[in-house]
Parts: sequence; structure tokens; C-alpha cells
Amino acid sequence: MRCIKIVILFIGVFILFKSNAQNNKQQLANSNLIDTSVKVKPDTTIVAKDTIVKDTIAKKKHDPAKATRRSAIIPGWGQAYNHQYWKIPLVYGVLAIPATTFVYNNTWYKKTRDAYEIVVNNETDRYDEIDPKLISKTTGQPLSAQDLQYYRNSFRKNRDYSILFFLIVWGVNVVDATVFGHLKDFDVSDDLSMQLKPDYNPVTKQPNVGLAFNIKNPTRKILPAF
Repeated sequence: MRCIKIVILFIGVFILFKSNAQNNKQQLANSNLIDTSVKVKPDTTIVAKDTIVKDTIAKKKHDPAKATRRSAIIPGWGQAYNHQYWKIPLVYGVLAIPATTFVYNNTWYKKTRDAYEIVVNNETDRYDEIDPKLISKTTGQPLSAQDLQYYRNSFRKNRDYSILFFLIVWGVNVVDATVFGHLKDFDVSDDLSMQLKPDYNPVTKQPNVGLAFNIKNPTRKILPAF
């Protein structure tokens, strides 16, 4: 009987502890449910910059007319607009040739013109104004009027040619900027090709040769909006 009482006592204590544990677990679950049901509203909000958001932004089109106008105003400016910066030294290098020859020929044209007028008018008191290179080394006198007239006309002609050549180079600079401005958006990839394709005509029963052009329209690069 004593052993049965001890067993019953242990069973009662076990049931009591188990009941307390279940009550504590239920209370903990209820507290977690209350805590997790509370939601904190975020403090920060995202504000859109524009009321209408565009999905894509098209790349700005290259304008050949701008390249033409800029090269017509300043040589090399159109090449810079076309992003062909390596051409700028070439443009100014070529323009420097007629500019230098113009200065040289114009200087000597003025010297020979003045010397010619002095000799023709026989103004001996002004011989010291004549350039030493126009003085004969054998006689110590100025060159003849005929020689001075020849040199004067030659230097004047070369000076005028220098101006013409300068304008031609400037024009070529404008044409180059215009042409490559138009070719800036031209598709020169592998999709642009010409192929010869042999073919057979079943009606005439003769072989044919076909000429196929594969031309792809230039596509604009699409940038994502931020």
C-alpha cells in the first residue's frame, strides 16, 4: 500500500508540473501574438521627381548641320563635334602652309613694289629704303625697273594663290565635317553587306545570279531611366 501511495503521489506531482508548463507556454504564445501583430509605419517615404516617369530615354541624335556650321566658323570645331579630335592638328597644319606663304609673299610684294616705284621715279635719295637683297652686288645699285616689276608681279600672284589655297583648305574642312557628320549614325557593322547568291530558275531551267543587299537601319541606344 505504501508503494502505491508513493506512485500516486509522483503521478499527481507530474500532472501538476505539466499543467503549469502548458499554462506558461500558452501565455508566452499570446504575448508573442500581440507583439507580432504590431506593425511600425516606416518614417521615410519615396517621392517621385516627376509625375510622369518615362521607361526609357532616347539618345540625343547627332546633327550634321551643327558640324557644318561649326567648321565654317572655326576650322576643326566640326571635327571636334564629330569626336574626330585627331583631325584637328591636320586641319591647322594644312592651313598653316598657305598662311605662312601669304605672309612671306605679301612682305616681299610690298618691298619690291616700293623699290620699283623708287627706281621708276629716280628717287636716288631713297635708295637706302630699298631692301639690301634688291641691290646688285656687282654695281651696288638697285635692280632694274624691269626686274623689280617682274618680282613684284610674281610675289603678288603667289600671295593671291595663297589666299585661294587657304579658302580651299577651309572649304575642305567644312565638307569633311559635313560628310562624317552624316556618317556618324550610319551603320557600318557586319549586317551591312552585299552578297552574290547563285540560283536556279525552274521555269527557264537556267542558272541565275542574284545580288543581295543587306541594309540595316541604324538603331538608337536606349538608356534606362533613373
